[in-house]
Amino acid sequence: MRLRRRLAALTATLLVAAAAQAAPPSAKPSSLRVYAMDCGRIELQNMDMFSDAGEYAGQPGTMAAPCFLIVHPKGRLLWDTGLGDAIAAKPGGVLLEGMGIRFTVERTLAAQLAELGLSPSDIDYVALSHLHADHSGNLGLFPKATWVLNRTELEWASATPTPIGVDPKLFAGWRQAKLRDGNDDDDLFGDGSVRILRTPGHTPGHRVLMLRLAHFGPLVLSGDLWHTRANYQRSRVPAFNHNRADTMASFERVQRLLATHPGQVVVQHAPEDFAALPKFPAYMD
Repeated sequence: MRLRRRLAALTATLLVAAAAQAAPPSAKPSSLRVYAMDCGRIELQNMDMFSDAGEYAGQPGTMAAPCFLIVHPKGRLLWDTGLGDAIAAKPGGVLLEGMGIRFTVERTLAAQLAELGLSPSDIDYVALSHLHADHSGNLGLFPKATWVLNRTELEWASATPTPIGVDPKLFAGWRQAKLRDGNDDDDLFGDGSVRILRTPGHTPGHRVLMLRLAHFGPLVLSGDLWHTRANYQRSRVPAFNHNRADTMASFERVQRLLATHPGQVVVQHAPEDFAALPKFPAYMD
């Protein structure tokens, strides 16, 4: 019951903050806007890996794989790039044999940008919460953008053997791309409204995005700091995280930030959190 009340409150707050109609960001707005885009779905036969205490053992589940377009008066940022548009052309998606995991993409990221009157070349910055394939799938669509990558994450993802969940081909363009070093906290536009913050643990260089919206207020896009809303509420740690102690410290950091600057967390993989956001092409501001 408590969970339902919290989700209802989140939905109501987000809908109040949303614009009544979508407005294409072809011209830079006077204040920050956030568009949530559907960049895939992940279906799992067994969610056991998402807690090292066994709470999900044997339970199936579905996860969202969103992308977020943040439009600032000084530029456009894409936060996370989803599963990859190539999957949309595969009937039934992609099944990971032996793992019971299926990836599907119903609508491409490129098509969603086009609905806003944008092409990949109109994106100024691309930043990833981390380099797992479900977040870096479309990174190669943006060779002209500045890639905000941190050395710690890049070194880890480029190691041999390749870490589980990483596909080096997806970020191979980093050597030719314009890079912005994101190894420390990064106030992207210099006004405190778009901050990429260090939250290691899931991977060594994991980051979250903290936004300060004029009407909605502080909003944290969680990357994979949490995978489910229950994990967020109960501080559950996935069994496959890189470092448990770092994960717990990152939980505490974000919670303390939100105690100082009261706001909301969007657990990016939680379908109920994604469904509570303004339906694309509407936006939050």
